[in-house]
Amino acid sequence: MGRSRWKMNYLNPKFIHIDVPNTQKKIITTYSRRETIKPEYIGTIVKIYNGIRFYELKINEKMIGYKFGEFSPTRRFPKHKKKK
Repeated sequence: MGRSRWKMNYLNPKFIHIDVPNTQKKIITTYSRRETIKPEYIGTIVKIYNGIRFYELKINEKMIGYKFGEFSPTRRFPKHKKKK
């Protein structure tokens, strides 16, 4: 279930003042999976915590409007051994 429209998008105060030049790549670490990706984040690298480890993610134009949590999986898929 998504966030109500009258509440607006959630913005983490840590991300509000991001000033990253295009030539310099900055890595940002966050625990906030519920924050909406804004156009100002394009080109930055974000490490998102999923409860176990951090997933590194480079933001591009197609990700705008989605949440950070949609790009960091929280479950491991089982790998079954092949029968011989």
